[in-house]
Amino acid sequence: MFRAMRRFKQAISEEECIAVLKNEKRGVLSLIGDDGYPYGIVLSHYYDEENNVIYFHGAKTGHKIDAIHQNPKGCFTVHDEGYRENGDWPLHIKSVVCFGKISEVTDDDKAKEILRKITAKFTDDEDYTESEIEKFFNAVLCLQFDVEHMSGKLVKES
Repeated sequence: MFRAMRRFKQAISEEECIAVLKNEKRGVLSLIGDDGYPYGIVLSHYYDEENNVIYFHGAKTGHKIDAIHQNPKGCFTVHDEGYRENGDWPLHIKSVVCFGKISEVTDDDKAKEILRKITAKFTDDEDYTESEIEKFFNAVLCLQFDVEHMSGKLVKES
């Protein structure tokens, strides 16, 4: 169902893909938007390795939610900051592409835990996190992206 990677010699292992998903703070969620146009949006995320699920949060209404209701299939792409080899100018970047289906998280306790885990990627201030959840929880929707296919590669920009 999913295409094999064309440049398979650049493929990274599943463990490396998971590390990128767990360590990086943001990625781009791509959906089919209005009139069949692609719609991509940068989102912070949390990757649950045990269940192979990526979680997001955002407003309860808008273009993203409308697109998901029309077609729950999506693509989420994340890349690391990259590195340079000694004395070399090209950047080496690991990127991961995930395909899957998106659904709304309806359990409030689970949604609050997701928000805590996403926020933990940015701060370890638990008082701040709980304060923000208390203030904004009713306006927030958590989304679950069930990963059906994942691949990654290491690219040398040159």
